[in-house]
Amino acid sequence: MGLIGGMARTAVVAGTATAVSNRVSRRQAGRWADQQQQEYEHQYYQQQQAQQQAQQYAAPPPAPAPAAAAASDDDVIAQLEKLGELRDKGILTDEEFAAQKAKLLG
Repeated sequence: MGLIGGMARTAVVAGTATAVSNRVSRRQAGRWADQQQQEYEHQYYQQQQAQQQAQQYAAPPPAPAPAAAAASDDDVIAQLEKLGELRDKGILTDEEFAAQKAKLLG
């Protein structure tokens, strides 16, 4: 075997080694990608489960505030008396008194 035969043999060995190395690298990269995808899907599934549980066990929304209670008759009478006193003292005119009285009596 001469120099050319030795070089040819080295080239074949090197080429084969490179091809095998590339194949192993691609296969390993594919495995890692599959593993990462499975981890991602597992984490996503756990997050979805946690959100569903949080929604399921979340406190119900607060009840709406009760409507403001209408003024009782005693309050209306007391306010009318105050308006009458203000009118008697001259602070309110008869027209202002009548307007406020109309508002109170609705």
